[in-house]
Amino acid sequence: MKKHSIGIIMNGVTGRMGTNQHYIRSILAIRKQGGVKISDDEVIWPEPVLVGRSVAKLQALAAMDSGVRYTTDLDAELAKPENIIYFDAQTTGRRADAVKKAIAAGKHVYCEKPTAVSTEAALDLYRVATKAGVKNGVVQDKLWLPGLLKVKRLQEQGFFGKILSVRGEFGYWVFEGHNIPAQRPSWNYRKEDDGGIIVDMLCHWRYVIDNLFGEVKSLTCLGATHIPERVDEQGKTYKCTADDSAYATFELANGVVAHFNSSWNVRVRRDDLLTLQIDGTHGSAVAGLREVWIQHYGNTPKPVWNPDIAQPIDFYGGWSKVPEQENYDNAFKVQWELFLRHIVLDEPFRWTLLEGAKGVQMAELGLESWAKRTWLDVPKLSA
Repeated sequence: MKKHSIGIIMNGVTGRMGTNQHYIRSILAIRKQGGVKISDDEVIWPEPVLVGRSVAKLQALAAMDSGVRYTTDLDAELAKPENIIYFDAQTTGRRADAVKKAIAAGKHVYCEKPTAVSTEAALDLYRVATKAGVKNGVVQDKLWLPGLLKVKRLQEQGFFGKILSVRGEFGYWVFEGHNIPAQRPSWNYRKEDDGGIIVDMLCHWRYVIDNLFGEVKSLTCLGATHIPERVDEQGKTYKCTADDSAYATFELANGVVAHFNSSWNVRVRRDDLLTLQIDGTHGSAVAGLREVWIQHYGNTPKPVWNPDIAQPIDFYGGWSKVPEQENYDNAFKVQWELFLRHIVLDEPFRWTLLEGAKGVQMAELGLESWAKRTWLDVPKLSA
């Protein structure tokens, strides 16, 4: 068996996303399945080294699988030639400097989004990586969610006809921490720590819209800080300085109108924490993270407005559930495997740091639109 051993520096792996999605459900899962299979006698084998500031947390994570190393000395690991990839899941403010340091050390880079705190800084990362000749990528996990993959298949089959509009609803109630502990970290709600739902979620909506529905032409966004005060991990009350809700509308170059509500202050009465309704001339779909419900033109009821009688139509009854026609893996793991194949086999990987910069641009324009209370055009980005 030919084994391509790939050393991966995983920085910031002790955070929620770094631990669960990138380490346990991606890299460890790949190792447990025997690596990324290239052929019957050839695999790509990830060799992670965990980097962070808490030795106790790193020790606990490393103990999950034999042969996993950990350290608090990033520079020492960057100097080792067997470490081929640098991965960054730190908080946004720490990311750009660390990624640049890894590029200078000749490492291929893969990182979480947002890739930087400004569009120019995010574009600079792409320019530096391109100039250095290192391969690079940004996490765009939602593209491999079963629900969105099913939507993509429906598009390929011509189910929608001409898509007219997309409506996204994302969010759930994040407890303030006074009685019930919060289920998100406190930095999310402090602007000075690069928190805020606009910065977080508009990066996601950019790649979802761009890849599924069309190029974003212009936008308008209204943010809000609905909950003014929360309790942090140490039980101390703090002032919320970042937006916790965002209401954004996007005009696409192909005429599609997309509207996304994002909130950490909403109680869920929908199919999932994220739902997308796509309406087209021939049919509509409502997609969650995993399931998709569809209604074809021929199944569409004909309502008549009459508020004086009980609604005679069961609006849920005319929808059909899309069956499981493929096998779906963890979305983060799927993209990790694609990036590893890109590194070893030079297979195409189009989700580069330039795509990451587009997400940062969307968030930055969202904040500007909110401040100016106006529509803004979305300029095309280039290296």
